[in-house]
Amino acid sequence: MTRDTVFSKILNGEIPCDEVYGDEYCLAFRDISPKAPVHILVIPRKPLESLKTAQDEDKSLLGHLLLVGAKVAQQEGLQNWRTVINTGADAGQTVFHLHLHVIGGRPLKWPPG
Repeated sequence: MTRDTVFSKILNGEIPCDEVYGDEYCLAFRDISPKAPVHILVIPRKPLESLKTAQDEDKSLLGHLLLVGAKVAQQEGLQNWRTVINTGADAGQTVFHLHLHVIGGRPLKWPPG
């Protein structure tokens, strides 16, 4: 079972967001604490806690999230970007609702963490 999170409150309309894309499967919006000039989060409308809890039935949704990430990156004028999914607290996941970070607009270094 997933927890009540800030993302579930955004999906329910309880908390506003700066939406850049939305469809029946996901919502994309600007991160309120950006780590680069462009930092967009793509979240599924289905309440998945993380990749760890995703099931075979979620394959299409997971692919859709990646395609939407690319779409919003291009919509923002990015030629290069990083796509990140943190899974678990030790990996940097702070909101336990699966989300994809689309980060760009400046050169990004490696390794990131």
